[in-house]
Amino acid sequence: MEIKVNFLDNLRLEAKFDDFTVIADQPIRYKGDGSAPGPFDYFLASSALCAAYFVKVYCNAREIPTDGIRLSQNNIVDPENRYNQIFKIQVELPESISEKDREGIVRSIDRCTVKRVVQNGPEFQIEVVENLDEDAQAMLMVHPNDDANTFILGKDLPLEQTIANMTSILEDLGMKIEISSWRNIVPNVWSLHIRDAASPMCFTNGKGATKESALCSALGEFIERLNCNFFYNDQFFGEEIANADFVHYPNEQWFKLNEEDELPEGILDEYCLEIYNPDGELCGSHLIDTNSGNAERGICALPFKRHSDGETVYFPSNLIENLFLSNGMSAGNNLFEAKVQCLSEIFERAVKRQIIEQEIVLPDVPQDVLAKFPKVVAGIKGLEEQGFPVVVKDASLGGQFPVMCVTLMNPKTGGVFASFGAHPSLEVALERSLTELLQGRSFEGLNDVPKPTFNSMAVQEPENFVEHFIDSTGVISWRFFSAKKDYDFVEWDFSGTNEQECERLFAILESMGKEAYIAEFTDLGCACRILVPDYSEVYPVEDLVWDNTNKALAYREDILNLHSLDEEQLVALVERLEESQLDNYIDIITLIGIEFDENTVWGQLTIIELKILIYLALGEIEEAHELVEAYLQFNSNTVARNLFYQAMHATLEIALDEDELEMQDYIHNFTRMFGKEVMDAVIGSINGDVRFYGLTPTSMKLEGLDRHLRLIESYQKLHKARAAIAAKKS
Repeated sequence: MEIKVNFLDNLRLEAKFDDFTVIADQPIRYKGDGSAPGPFDYFLASSALCAAYFVKVYCNAREIPTDGIRLSQNNIVDPENRYNQIFKIQVELPESISEKDREGIVRSIDRCTVKRVVQNGPEFQIEVVENLDEDAQAMLMVHPNDDANTFILGKDLPLEQTIANMTSILEDLGMKIEISSWRNIVPNVWSLHIRDAASPMCFTNGKGATKESALCSALGEFIERLNCNFFYNDQFFGEEIANADFVHYPNEQWFKLNEEDELPEGILDEYCLEIYNPDGELCGSHLIDTNSGNAERGICALPFKRHSDGETVYFPSNLIENLFLSNGMSAGNNLFEAKVQCLSEIFERAVKRQIIEQEIVLPDVPQDVLAKFPKVVAGIKGLEEQGFPVVVKDASLGGQFPVMCVTLMNPKTGGVFASFGAHPSLEVALERSLTELLQGRSFEGLNDVPKPTFNSMAVQEPENFVEHFIDSTGVISWRFFSAKKDYDFVEWDFSGTNEQECERLFAILESMGKEAYIAEFTDLGCACRILVPDYSEVYPVEDLVWDNTNKALAYREDILNLHSLDEEQLVALVERLEESQLDNYIDIITLIGIEFDENTVWGQLTIIELKILIYLALGEIEEAHELVEAYLQFNSNTVARNLFYQAMHATLEIALDEDELEMQDYIHNFTRMFGKEVMDAVIGSINGDVRFYGLTPTSMKLEGLDRHLRLIESYQKLHKARAAIAAKKS
């Protein structure tokens, strides 16, 4: 994690990381102002807090109350060497806690991350640099030997060269990559999480049989998502970019809306229109892109080449972001390598969906075939030694598709996790199935996988497929484990050179009657995006009409300008929200495409809470009271915010009672219960002195929204690079 430090007045310092700011000072005796703890004090506190965190997690998992648990830490300093210290952590446990849980709590403290890092002896490297924001490899622990040349199946360059090439691209963009976690819980299965140090919302995960291949995977995914703008999907780019020469890419085309709101000529082709507008319900306004929200400019469409004849077809960026998510994106050492990876993932997800939806019973991979891949066998053995039975299945549906499946069972919870992988090489597909299974997961994380069901409706629910796409945690059918298989095992092989593999994968699509559309990106590495209509979508086509992300455009400006709206505008906003039939518990971040700091009231704000605050500002306390009751029944907000609404509910009950209840009879004890600040906010919200309690003012200029501004700054680096490259070409 990158922590940037600013020098304040006197000896005060400001450390900024993620969405947090920490102030450090020195005591007055050391010439400071004594306004905050010193740096070393934070260090000491971190280990005690980390120990307490692990105790809390242990107790929460077992429903053990922590009310009677006390924990303290003392650091004992060696009088002859003050840098030699003993950190003595003591925990006081109530008699009601069993001996087994006492031992478990002590073991949980031993897992404290701070403690383990200190015990391992971190290495400190101190250097002077010209620019803190440069050097994409600065945060990477893996620095391959320049002379090493490690090749793996499916890659045309050695891993070392691939890492160097990709980090060079990121460095040229001014992006510094940091690794926030590594995992290697069984042999030959590595995964990691990387992110942009300046904009942590831009992150990817990687997986592989070695740490180098996992790093390549994560960096490749980062490059592909930059090229395809996926990090910024659904997010508002701000007014400057919305009115720039281009919003997404220099070769984008804009199509003006007409008075009848029909789809403009030149968008999509006949093949796609039959899929995306079969009943003529799709309007031009449905396809305004969420990122710019620039309806006057029209529909932003991106060029894709039709695979069958090489013709250019324009796809609205709105259609892509609404239906495909990250499916069909990839990067590689060359375009053929990228396309093979891209098509492999498309088949993996489509075949996985078919298997789950149709409750297909797959054949097991024979042991003699599995034995040909000793690294995979070692990883499976590692899981089974930890008590997780593993089933390896051929998901090729009789040799039609290059897909494999590794399924893990958790006897402790009854949960099942089916992981799929695809590649023209059976070995690579199998390895990917296993590494995907454990990507970013600990053994404890495998306790959260869902239980199978015989309920076909639950399995076939569209949202279940989305869960499977996002992190493979959707539900599968018990029928998956039947001994009566629907297909025979086939030891398939689609492998060859990357060019041959690419042709073979496209041929499968052609045999199915599917058309593919390809966008190639070669200015920032080699990446591509492939769309296969009616095959590679993640969300239903109907979402373009009924659940389009550009619904944000009906609310974004008013919500960001909330504090400056007059009464008429507030009435219009809340009426639109009521008539929209949107789920009351959708968060405002998702609704309007703004990355609020999740640690603020804005960051936790949902539609129902926004309605409450608007009704209070309008003096409509009956409507507010009704929604507060619903809010308190179903909410997941912070303790402080929930207390505010508990106080609000009780106070509104009194305000709406015309016969017996008087506020002066309750205000003293309400104040004792909820605190003066909360009660002042509650009374003020009801009588109109306080508006939108907890929400800081902002506007379409996004002032104060540091998290979202960091995301835009990240995109501006990409936008600037594209503009420069386009200028050189022209």
